[in-house]
Amino acid sequence: MASIKDEKDDRDDSDADDIDRDSESDKSSTTTDSSDASDSDDSSEMDAEECERRRNELLDAIADLERQFATLREQLYRERIMQVKTQLEEVHDGTAKEYRQPLEELQQNMKTRIEVAGVLRKLRLENIDNNYKAEEMAAKQNFENEKLRLFDSMKEDLEEKIRRLDEDRNSIDFQNDLYSSEKSKKQSGKIWKKKSSDSSRRKPVTVTGPYIVYMLSEADILDDWTEIRKSLSKKQVDRKYAARSYSRPTLTSRVW
Repeated sequence: MASIKDEKDDRDDSDADDIDRDSESDKSSTTTDSSDASDSDDSSEMDAEECERRRNELLDAIADLERQFATLREQLYRERIMQVKTQLEEVHDGTAKEYRQPLEELQQNMKTRIEVAGVLRKLRLENIDNNYKAEEMAAKQNFENEKLRLFDSMKEDLEEKIRRLDEDRNSIDFQNDLYSSEKSKKQSGKIWKKKSSDSSRRKPVTVTGPYIVYMLSEADILDDWTEIRKSLSKKQVDRKYAARSYSRPTLTSRVW
């Protein structure tokens, strides 16, 4: 029973405490409401000042950043200008890495092309020299051939003229011989008629060796004799020309 009573007393005490806390909370809420109204007025004034102060600070920071940016930009510009000038001087002096490697490649290409051009020049000069020698040799051989050809043609013409003159001379001599023989025959015929009576009494004369009995006229005999002499002279000329052409050195063929 004592315990039940104690529990009841404890419950009553807790209820009383709750009532007291509620009353205190009501009092504090009323006081808080009044203080909040006064604080809101003060905080609005403080917020405007704080915003203006923050705004000024931010404007100062932005201006400072702009000054720093302009300074850094000018410094970067000067550094880039100096770098470009330095590279340009290195290019003029021939010490720049970006310039030396392509320059070495160009120099190597130039040397190679100069060597190729030298070899090509040498070969072309040799070709021109060979063509000149070939043309010179061909011109000399052509000259020798034409000279021999002209010599042979003139020689043939002269030999033909000589042959004709010989034939004319032989024909004239033969005609003179025939004329003289006819004349002598006529004269001997007269004498033979006078002495026919005496010669008939003589013994016949025996003829030894070959003899020719002419059954042709004098004109036919003269023509045959002329043709024989022409053929003989022509054979002699052909034989001499063949012997000369056989002993003549052969010419080399033309070299191109």
